[in-house]
Amino acid sequence: MSSPSGSRAIPPKKPVEHDFAASLAASFRASSPLAQEVLARDLAECSDEEDDVDGAGAGLEEGDSDCDDETPGPTLYRRPSGIAFGTTRPALSLGPGGLTDEPRLTRAEREQSRDAERSLLRDNHIIPPKHQHPPQQRQGPLASLYKRVFSTKVPRRVMDDEMPPPPQIVIRPSETEPLLGDRVQRVPTHEHLNHQWEAAVRAGQIKTTWQREAKTIAVYSRSLIVTFLLQYSLNVTSIFAVSRLGTRELGAVSLAAMTANITCYAPIQGLVTSLDTLCAQAYGSGHKTLVGLQLQRMTYFLFLLLVPIAVVWLNAEPILASMIEPESAKLAASYLRIIVLGTPGYAAFEGGKRFVQAQGLFHVTTYVLLVAAPLNVLLNWLFVWHFGWGFTGAPVAVAMTQSLLPVLLFLYVWRVDGSQAWGGFRRAALKNWGPMIRLALPGMIMVLAEWFAFEVLTLASGRLGVSFLAAQSVLVTVTATTFQIPFPLSIAGSTRMANLIGANLVDAAKTSARVTIVGGVLVGMFNLTLLASLRYKIPLLFSHDPEVIELVAQTLPVCAIMQLFDGMAAVSHGLLRGVGRQEFGGYANLVTYYLVALPISFGLGFGLDWKLTGLWIGVTVGLCLVSLVEYWFIWQSDWHQAAKDAEHRNASG
Repeated sequence: MSSPSGSRAIPPKKPVEHDFAASLAASFRASSPLAQEVLARDLAECSDEEDDVDGAGAGLEEGDSDCDDETPGPTLYRRPSGIAFGTTRPALSLGPGGLTDEPRLTRAEREQSRDAERSLLRDNHIIPPKHQHPPQQRQGPLASLYKRVFSTKVPRRVMDDEMPPPPQIVIRPSETEPLLGDRVQRVPTHEHLNHQWEAAVRAGQIKTTWQREAKTIAVYSRSLIVTFLLQYSLNVTSIFAVSRLGTRELGAVSLAAMTANITCYAPIQGLVTSLDTLCAQAYGSGHKTLVGLQLQRMTYFLFLLLVPIAVVWLNAEPILASMIEPESAKLAASYLRIIVLGTPGYAAFEGGKRFVQAQGLFHVTTYVLLVAAPLNVLLNWLFVWHFGWGFTGAPVAVAMTQSLLPVLLFLYVWRVDGSQAWGGFRRAALKNWGPMIRLALPGMIMVLAEWFAFEVLTLASGRLGVSFLAAQSVLVTVTATTFQIPFPLSIAGSTRMANLIGANLVDAAKTSARVTIVGGVLVGMFNLTLLASLRYKIPLLFSHDPEVIELVAQTLPVCAIMQLFDGMAAVSHGLLRGVGRQEFGGYANLVTYYLVALPISFGLGFGLDWKLTGLWIGVTVGLCLVSLVEYWFIWQSDWHQAAKDAEHRNASG
């Protein structure tokens, strides 16, 4: 789309109303008509504001890496997408899908793409190795074993059996190169590399190995795991700080956290998933300051929604008292009345993360959390124990930390990097909300539905008694913490798959998928072993009440078995994102949780009086079923068609 600076843009036609199912499915695609409509309206609106015209015309600054490279853009590299969700577990990420919504790559990222392509060409013996080594003598058995296990090169016997000789791009000597004498074998330039890469892909020459995919996915996921654990620690810390005060306090903080998740955090995180699409498309259009406009619009919208949420939280005690015993309801209501002060900061930070991620600055969130997470621990210790505020100190620390997060993010953008996408405060942010809301609501519905399916177990356990509610708090905290490992792994796997599918390397994508599945199983087995072996040690971290410890120890074996299926389900969701079919995962989750998992949980927990054990058996069965259904769907999917769809999206983008 051209810049509106040359002539006045024609306002777009009135949007056509879509039915709910179509709108929901469209929300999973970054190239949805709603996102394009928002962008068109913003460009038209900006033509009326002189300052915005200048910003739009200067969207690609001089020397900007988005346009200063004449070589064709890369097809392999994408950033490991995803965000830390902050509290418990949305089983399906509605964030970046890896195929469609990435903004343009910077010069450094294009170099990473070329390096990745060059490395694959070397491993497939198509271009010369990076270092020429003299012929070596026969290697010993240990050296051969080491090379077989860790080498990323494709074995020549596989190439000889499966592929014709690789196509070669002839690199002619330069005018200054001597015609006679020894010549050093040259590495292709960017232009020759692009030709060589395209020819090799067309000829089906590019293969990969499990060693390479394991290394790549490990590199992608390590920083994401740190980020997820850091952000989740903000919530775990308050539970740890309160847990030693008593059984009732431990149960109350779990109930308050559940209420906050359902009524505030889940809706906010669902709504801001629309920024994953809107900010990326605004940045990719070349009008970078439109990213800041999208952030402003969403932030104002979220602040308006916080008004009714605050009213509910300030009057939550009678509502909660109708569900559980009055003393726990009173403590939970006091927790909500305090943390309401931190909700504006939470909303601003969730939007701000998308603002920097659209620019490729995924590390910013990690830097902010590296400062905020230790400070949150200190504040909880000071307020709960050192100053003697008790239960009240925990929500005060949470509210202060949530308010600090957007401040730290702002300081980074202002003083370090990211301000180029901020065009100042605009009147246009108060307009054009309709398409944004229509794009955001399906994301909120999907995330909220998945959260509710898990969090409703906490509410159900509250009807069993104070000790059961406290034990449920421990179980939810433990299982949600362990989930912060397979979920980032699934994001890394989906990103890598999207890279390879986008490059039309279907066989390599399947290899990467198999590695991710094995990784998910290994992580699940690790978590299973950890919880099963420490079933009597883990509850001691939260409580010294013998009844709570016994209840947790009785239920942890079920939670341990759940870890295997939890890891498998997380990976299956990631693979669906990788092939661009995440809408199937959303519907599979909803059907499985509400028609299978929850009925089994309530039937066993209350009908057969298995209590907490029965509640968690239902969740375990649901995760097992949804992972099997999704793996079957992935197995039956046409990956070659997914590659064609990715090619069409890339071309249209």
